[in-house]
Amino acid sequence: MTITLRILTAEQKEQFEKEGYLIVPGLFSEAELQEIDDTFEAMSHRTIPGYFEPKLDGDDNDPLKRYPRVMHPHRFDDTAKKYMLHGPVMAVLADLYGEEALAAQSMFYYKPPGSRGQALHQDNFYLKVEPGNCIAAWTAIDPAHEDNGSLLVVPNTQDEEIVCPELADSKESFTTHFVKPPKDKKAMPVIMNRGDCLFFNGNLIHGSYRNKTKDQFRRAFICHYANESASRISGFYRPLYRASGESVDLEISQDGGPCGVEFDNAYPH
Repeated sequence: MTITLRILTAEQKEQFEKEGYLIVPGLFSEAELQEIDDTFEAMSHRTIPGYFEPKLDGDDNDPLKRYPRVMHPHRFDDTAKKYMLHGPVMAVLADLYGEEALAAQSMFYYKPPGSRGQALHQDNFYLKVEPGNCIAAWTAIDPAHEDNGSLLVVPNTQDEEIVCPELADSKESFTTHFVKPPKDKKAMPVIMNRGDCLFFNGNLIHGSYRNKTKDQFRRAFICHYANESASRISGFYRPLYRASGESVDLEISQDGGPCGVEFDNAYPH
């Protein structure tokens, strides 16, 4: 049976299936990016208990204390929810899944100068989407490159089993989990322009570099999705949402939780 793709080419879908990831350039317009800019700049100056708890007077030893990631902003902010359900993103996901996608999570990373990266890991260790898998949509709000802490992917690991993580190096990673790549596969940087969106499979091993710059943020809006035919997901991600905004409750998978438990202060779940 021939499946009609909505937005991707057959070559793009084939790359995702072979490599485990795909960059779709310019999926967000400058006007849309500016709205995201304004929303999260305003958000960065306040505290939202349980979702965003910055140390507003700063911390010279750890810039992530001043600019931690925002967890689930779609639960309290209309702009975040709108872009979690962004039409072009949902269309790409439908092409990748071969069915509609359900939105499960949103996050915003400021990644200020000098901040640690995130050790290599696998997303479906946390989301526990069953049957099927999660897919991440990682949108570059700032250009992402090796110096400011771009994402790292280990191509062709999307078919690897979900493995129990080892302990990460707290000097380089703000989260505790580390998944060692297979001996014959290596991590590579993903260089992205503002507005590009990277989609990757929930089993793909990935992480990020430290931000080595002194004056560049590496902001990213990151959402996770499940296939419509999934029946279970970790309770941390419920409810999910259809493209229409209608909420959906799946059964609860055991375990799972936030995408990466932090060394210092894990978010409640």
